[in-house]
Amino acid sequence: MKKIINLTIRNIKVYFSDKGMFFTSLITPAILLVLYSTFLANVYKDAFINSIPDGIELSSKLLNGLVSGQLVGSLLSVSCITVAFCSNMLMVQDKANGNIKDLIITPTDKKTLAISYFLASFISTLIVNLFALGLCLIYIASSGWFMDIMDILLIILNVVGLTLFGCILSSLINSFLSTQGQISAVGSIVSSMYGFIAGAYMPMSQFGTGLRNALLFLPTTYGTALMKNSVMTSTFRELGKIIPNDAINSLKESIDVRLIFDGNVVSITTMYFIVVITIIVLFVIYILKYMLCKNK
Repeated sequence: MKKIINLTIRNIKVYFSDKGMFFTSLITPAILLVLYSTFLANVYKDAFINSIPDGIELSSKLLNGLVSGQLVGSLLSVSCITVAFCSNMLMVQDKANGNIKDLIITPTDKKTLAISYFLASFISTLIVNLFALGLCLIYIASSGWFMDIMDILLIILNVVGLTLFGCILSSLINSFLSTQGQISAVGSIVSSMYGFIAGAYMPMSQFGTGLRNALLFLPTTYGTALMKNSVMTSTFRELGKIIPNDAINSLKESIDVRLIFDGNVVSITTMYFIVVITIIVLFVIYILKYMLCKNK
């Protein structure tokens, strides 16, 4: 345990000492928030207006609360994954610059080394994502605030859970990489594609039936849905005072807050179960990969 702690502290210090890598991770959520609010806010607003039954007019505060909730839910679900790939570059950098040889030559088993990389990535990523959450809460407060303390605690829980998922996913993928070029390529692919396959940039209701059904087999879909649920629960609760429940369910389905799999509604509990099981399975594979592979 002492070796794990020492190596984790070492990895965190190296990450924060690299100002370029740290500030890139830190500023990415802020840039995404600006881009989302600039280019997607009006699109989301028009979609909500068209989804509301005729004869019902929403207040500007409630409409802005729906828009900001969808924006923030999408942003945080993407940030938890993409930032993890940035903070986990140290694993590949140690291989690229030869530092991994100094760590392996010491009496440290590979399992300890793997856990320390994962823990350092999780702590560093969580710091960045909590900072992003603070920015997002400020944005929601300036648009339309309906949350209570339990809503905020649930959002924090989902940020921690998706950060865990992002870190173990990036740790497993990065364990197969050994050069700066490879990690740059993987980071670019994840940054550009993850938001689409997770239903963050565009709701899955806009996709074709085949693609939508395929995405329902991915745990990323349920992670995004959980984040949107936690951010928008209070706003939908307020919306329920003026429009029927059936209309709210249709609206939730249109933005992937309410998921339908094989004709059945996927419960929140089932979504959490899928995400937790995925994290456990990926972590076991990650540890086994380090334990079974031979030194080169």
